[in-house]
Amino acid sequence: MIVGKRVRLRGIERQDIGHFVAWLNDREVTENLLLNLPISHAEEEGWFERMLQRPMEEHPKAIEVKTADGWTFVGNIGFHNIDWVHRTVEVGLFIGEKKFWNQGFGSEAMRLMLEHGFNDLNMNRIYLHVYDTNPRGMRAYEKAGYVKEGVLRQAVFKNGRYHDVIVMSVVRNEWNQEQN
Repeated sequence: MIVGKRVRLRGIERQDIGHFVAWLNDREVTENLLLNLPISHAEEEGWFERMLQRPMEEHPKAIEVKTADGWTFVGNIGFHNIDWVHRTVEVGLFIGEKKFWNQGFGSEAMRLMLEHGFNDLNMNRIYLHVYDTNPRGMRAYEKAGYVKEGVLRQAVFKNGRYHDVIVMSVVRNEWNQEQN
């Protein structure tokens, strides 16, 4: 488990599937995700089984938030597209429980993943893609230390129109300087 002040990251469990199905069928939640179609419980179970076959480093983590009642499961975060030669990895995140939006939990989860990626996995560059329609996400990523690298123009078609995709990253030496 990876534990911060208000957020902890744990492995995804089979009993989490119902949460994912509810979140991923909510258009407001998926507005800034690549997912465009409704998802069934069976499809999400299939995703879970395929995820278990991938390397452990690519298993997504459940994001839990400390509340008065204990730890509440609110979303997920994970690495994918790991390049062990060039020491780069892509990260993705979403908070599915909308009542936990805009409270800094995404930024804290991102900072925990940066620490994990740099200190445990020896990555040099951790990057992400964010839609130009997601200023809330961009602010969260900037708070965690990400900087804008560039724009993939009209790279995604969503909700009847094309959107730019912003590439953001953190590199190890910049992150190390911020930690000191």
